[in-house]
Amino acid sequence: MPYVLKRFDVVSGKKVDDFLVQTVKLEPALAMKLLQKGRIIDDKKRRLQKGFVLKSGFIEVSIYEPITKGLKPIFQTEHFIIFDKPSGLIVHPSARSNNYTLLDEIRFQFGKDASLVHRIDAETSGLVLVSKNKYSHFVLSSMFEEKEFVKRYQALVEGEVKEEILIDKKITNSTGMINIKMQTSNDGKESSTLINPIFYDKTKNQTFVEAIPYTGRQHQIRVHLDSIGHRIVGDPIYGLDEVLVDKILKKELSLTERIKITGEIRLMLHAYYLEFKFLNRTYKFCSKQKFY
Repeated sequence: MPYVLKRFDVVSGKKVDDFLVQTVKLEPALAMKLLQKGRIIDDKKRRLQKGFVLKSGFIEVSIYEPITKGLKPIFQTEHFIIFDKPSGLIVHPSARSNNYTLLDEIRFQFGKDASLVHRIDAETSGLVLVSKNKYSHFVLSSMFEEKEFVKRYQALVEGEVKEEILIDKKITNSTGMINIKMQTSNDGKESSTLINPIFYDKTKNQTFVEAIPYTGRQHQIRVHLDSIGHRIVGDPIYGLDEVLVDKILKKELSLTERIKITGEIRLMLHAYYLEFKFLNRTYKFCSKQKFY
C-alpha cells in the first residue's frame, strides 16, 4: 500500500524533528512536510508538531512507499516519460487512501525525482507526461503554465453536436453538496474548449467528438460539455442528481445500477494526443488504447 504506518521507539529528550532526521533517517525537507501535514503521531494518537520534545513511548510515521503492478511507459527519454493511463487509475495518492496510483509506478520505476507534469482525472484514460528529474520538471511544468502544449481529447457525448463549438465559459467550484464538482460561473476563472463533432450515432443519440482544451481547469471538458447540454456518457458527477452522485462516489451502488444511471461503465473521455517542443525537438504522441 502506498502509505504505510511505521512505528519507532522514541529517544527521550530529543525534539521530534531531530529524531525524524537522525534516527528515522528521513530527509529534513520530508520530515518537515510530514510534520506539517499531521502524519507524525505519538502513542496517544496526537499529531506532533515541529519542536515537540519526545518523552516516552513511540511515534508512528505515515510514509509513502511506492508499489508496482507492472504498468510500463510507452516512451521515454533522458528527461521525460509518457504513460498511456487506463481509465480508473488515480494519478496521485491521497493520505486518506491506500489505492494504487500512477505515481506508484513512476516512483517505483524511476525514483523519487520523477514527477507528474500534469494530471488527468482518474476515470479519464490516455496520455500523461512525467518528468524524470528536477530540471525537466521545472521546464515542462513551466511550459504547461504557459500553454505551450497541444492536448486533444476524444469524448462520447449525449445528443447531436452538429457543428464546431467554442465553449468560452468561466469555471469555479460548485456550491452544491459534491465538493469536488465544478461549475460555470461569471465569477470563475477564464476557460475555453473547442469541440469538433466526428460522427453522430442516431440510434443512440450520441456524438463522438474531439475536445481541445485551451486552458487547464479542473474537470474543464466535462463541465463545459455539460453546460451546453452534451453531458459526457458515463460521467458519474455531471448532469446527474447530486444524491445519486454521492452514492456513486461512496460506492454504495452496484456496477449495474451505476451503468443504468450514468450510461456507461466508465467516463467516456480519453486524452489521445499530446504535442510539445522540448530541447529544440518537437514530440507528438498518440494513445494506442482502443477508446471507442
